[in-house]
Amino acid sequence: MPIQYTGIIQEHNAVRHSAGLFDVSHMGEFIIAGDEAEVFLDYVTINDVVSIQPWQAQYSAMCYEDGGIIDDLLIYRYPDHFMLVVNASNKEKDLDWFMAHKLDNVDILDISDQTGLIALQGPKSRSILQNIFDINLNEIDFYWFDVAKINGNSATIARTGYTGELGFEIYADHDNIVKIWDAIMKAGGDAVEPTGLGCRDTLRMEMKYCLYGNDIDASTNPIEAGLGWITKLDKDNFIGKEALVDAKANITRKLICIEMIDRGIPRKGYTIVNNGAVVGEVTSGTQSPSLNQGIGLAYVAKGFAKTGTKLKMKVRDKLLNCKVVKSPFYKEITVNN
Repeated sequence: MPIQYTGIIQEHNAVRHSAGLFDVSHMGEFIIAGDEAEVFLDYVTINDVVSIQPWQAQYSAMCYEDGGIIDDLLIYRYPDHFMLVVNASNKEKDLDWFMAHKLDNVDILDISDQTGLIALQGPKSRSILQNIFDINLNEIDFYWFDVAKINGNSATIARTGYTGELGFEIYADHDNIVKIWDAIMKAGGDAVEPTGLGCRDTLRMEMKYCLYGNDIDASTNPIEAGLGWITKLDKDNFIGKEALVDAKANITRKLICIEMIDRGIPRKGYTIVNNGAVVGEVTSGTQSPSLNQGIGLAYVAKGFAKTGTKLKMKVRDKLLNCKVVKSPFYKEITVNN
């Protein structure tokens, strides 16, 4: 995926107000099948896999025994198997982890090389796609999916995304995904723009969606990262459970939303300061195209994580005023429409 096509701000605004088409075929996909597939996935991920119904998707994560995050991922449950979608940079690491914990009656297949993935995101995405797919997209709820046909070829179409807007992610083999891209661009006309990695980052930051390698990694746990809602500590044993129970009882820092008061742009690695003492560090930051101000995600000591808390950020040799705000930064979203 290129950083940009016409420009990050223009592409960002297209997604917020119309539609943007992303090529995210670099992501990794695995098929998990077999009689013990559900038991296996429930053990290696932190969310409740048993609760997923056929044709439903789930956001989850995998943790090491110490609670550190291996990766965050999507799980799609088909009637006879699961499909996992993982971060591109973690494909080999994730596969090694799966194989190390595989049960006898589980089959694992890496389909990354033959699978294409594109995402149409934005308030006009459904009306555009309805012109080219043979199913009623109004019947696909948020985090559900179906199999549809376009020009006689099958594709998985899911009501998922990474932007906060109404949107769909489409999986098909590489040859067909190119044809689907062309069909979407033709059907969308002036209402759709090709969109790149740059605006994908600004869009997800405005929503406080975590990026692996920045906001979450092996040194962070889901509790402090604000992912407690996908961490099902009441389910049967899973990898990292004991450490995460302890993390919840003894939380020392939290991932929060920082908004600049002074003019400035937060960047990864900038320190957060209170009365001369470092109390946190920025993990992601940008100039928000929607809000026209500097925003960032940062881990801060829990005593400074309350909404409204005023702090300072060290930007080069200056201390700039900032404050903790409620997530998400951008609230006029259409994801639930």
